Parts: sequence; structure tokens; C-alpha cells
Amino acid sequence: MSVPTPTSSHPATPREQGSVAPLPDLSEGSRRRGMRWLVLAQVLFVLGVAVAGYATAALGRTVVLRTRPVDPRDLLYGDYVNLRYHVSELPGSLWRGPAMPRRHDAAYVLLEPQPDGTYEAAGLFPDKPAVTGRQAVLRASVQDVWRRGIRLRYGLERYYVPEGMGRKLEQRQSLRVQVSIAPWGQARITKVDMSPE
Repeated sequence: MSVPTPTSSHPATPREQGSVAPLPDLSEGSRRRGMRWLVLAQVLFVLGVAVAGYATAALGRTVVLRTRPVDPRDLLYGDYVNLRYHVSELPGSLWRGPAMPRRHDAAYVLLEPQPDGTYEAAGLFPDKPAVTGRQAVLRASVQDVWRRGIRLRYGLERYYVPEGMGRKLEQRQSLRVQVSIAPWGQARITKVDMSPE
């Protein structure tokens, strides 16, 4: 008496049959449409970056910060000024959070105008604070924290200048940098005062 062979209730998959199902072949039209969408996405990204930059300058609040230049040369891109702002290193007493921040945390610097036309830090917050009058808020990243101070980075620390200008600016003890801060938090340098002190 023969024993019946067990049968499967589902058909054999391509892997069980020892072959792999081929990927669907895209038509020439589908490939062209895909390439067009890819090119369009890249163009829109570049335009978005440019528009965001112009919108920041056009719609943002303009503040002037005091800084001093360091390290003025980049072999690949030419002369630049590496800027160290007065608001780049702040006393810990300005921190308004429940606990001191950690490295790479976001922080918001409340800026207030001074009699000389520049802006200085009035407070440092873990979340964006409300502003009144001519106050402004600059977003930063915490770089270092110690008992009495907090070092911050704003993404505004490098500014490229015409060839040969970097060495001249390195000799300056201080500069005034005009920064535009958009309502959505983006900031960009719009002008560096290169006139004699």
C-alpha cells in the first residue's frame, strides 16, 4: 500500500522553484518621467535655498553684532574671516533653563540693542522666548559648558571676503557684523563693516 505524498495548498514560490522573479521592466516613458521628477526636485531644492536666503534678508530683523576676526585663509575657497562674536561665549548666569544645557543642545539668545547700535545678549533660553520692542532672538548650538560659562555656535562664524582682504582684516581688533534674523529662525550675514576703525 502506497503512502500518499503530502501536497501543499499553496503554489510553489519562485524561490522554492529555484528561480528569482524578474523585476518589472520599466518602459522608456516611465524612466523619462522619473528622470524629469528627479531633475525637478533638485531644481526646486536649489531654488528653495536661494529663496530662503533672500527671504531672510528681506523679512528678517537686522541686528549688528560685535566680533573679532581669526584664521583668515582657506586654500580651497580663498580668503575668509572666521568670526568670534561677543555673544559666542556667555556667562552661565544668563541661562534661564531649569538645568544647564548639554553639548549640541539648541539654545536661544535674547538680544537687546545697546546705545552704540550693536546688540548684546540679555538672556539664554532652552526654548524660543517672546520678544518685545527692538529685541531679537538668535538660535544657537551649545558647543561647551563649564561652571561659569557657555560657548555657542550660530552658523555665522565664517564670512568669505575678496582676495587679499583676509590678512588685512586679521589685524583688526574688532568688526561689526550685520545679521538678518528671519521670523522662522534662520539667520545670515548681510554685511561686514570693513571700514577703518
